[in-house]
Amino acid sequence: MYRFRMPSLGADMEAGTLVEWLKHPGDPVHRGDIVAVVETDKGAIEVEIFVDGTMGRQLVPLDSKVPVGTPLAEIEGAEEEKEAKAPAPAAAVPAPATPSPKPAAAPASVQGLRASPAARKLAAQKDVDLAALKGTGPGGTIVLHDVERAAAGAKLPHRGLDLEKMRAAIAAAMARSKREIPHYYLATDIDLSAALAWLEKTNAARTPEQRLLPAVMTLKSVALAAKKYPAFNGFYDPAKGFAPAKAVHIGNAVAIRGGGLVSPAIHDCDRLTLDQLMEKLRDLVARAREGRLRSSEMSDATVTVSSLGERGVESLYGIIYPPQVAIVGFGTVTRRPIAVDEKLEIRSVVTATLAADHRVSDGHLGARFLKHMAALLQEPEKL
Repeated sequence: MYRFRMPSLGADMEAGTLVEWLKHPGDPVHRGDIVAVVETDKGAIEVEIFVDGTMGRQLVPLDSKVPVGTPLAEIEGAEEEKEAKAPAPAAAVPAPATPSPKPAAAPASVQGLRASPAARKLAAQKDVDLAALKGTGPGGTIVLHDVERAAAGAKLPHRGLDLEKMRAAIAAAMARSKREIPHYYLATDIDLSAALAWLEKTNAARTPEQRLLPAVMTLKSVALAAKKYPAFNGFYDPAKGFAPAKAVHIGNAVAIRGGGLVSPAIHDCDRLTLDQLMEKLRDLVARAREGRLRSSEMSDATVTVSSLGERGVESLYGIIYPPQVAIVGFGTVTRRPIAVDEKLEIRSVVTATLAADHRVSDGHLGARFLKHMAALLQEPEKL
């Protein structure tokens, strides 16, 4: 018998509140399925399971706040030792609340309510408060028609997204990072002229939905550099020291409309083609802003990338998300005069920065990391 437990969704998480079951006793579950929604003081996250079996007894009632590691349910047909352990958790930058879960075969409880999957999905899209509705379906279940009727009238207040709590959580995590991690900072200017020329040529023959963004090239360059220099890709435990990660999962910082920030992971970023990376990036950003992130995306980023280029900021110096050991920042691409083969030319340039943990690496290695990133971007066709 396998016990599904309250996951750790961040290095500073001590407890979470179970707000929704998406699987119920008797339902089959498979590795990667979303089975529950857990809320912390930073938001709500869809939680995956990493075994195959059948959902058995649910041990914790909805709206119960329980510590990390507490058994939530029994999974029949799976054993404890068969669990596929996820990588060590990274510090959670808050996830947006009120997730829109995957459709299930039957209505499920939503914070004590019963609502059909279609109703839940439409409510999230239309910003309708399910708690304010009276269900007209069997047993008082909220059905699609109830949400459509509410959406046609005045919009109801958004539930769950507490920006004050989110910002408090961000502040606490960043204060801890600056207090405990000996940061060092490096910056370099990277000539993107070749990369942007290649991108323009590649996109010319594509439809808008197939086109690549410059962000996928910078993400891929970070992933490949992290693969080559593992001292920037892993987790630091004060008691055990540094453990390099076996895979490269890039945490991509995403701003939430209305305020707040999340940094979900794109898995195995170094192994993806640029087209695959673009597809995953679009999906991740869309789900982040809809509040539909998964626990693995919030807990296993191995290095983080943040960019404020679209805001016109020329350079960004990040704060490391513990227990990660590095964060890379990108500013806006600007046209600058630079020396090329003894001549002055106007080129497209971006400032890339690195904030890294001095307990694990030093400036010499950090400079090599940034130099390798820059070299990769000079040959975009090889990314």
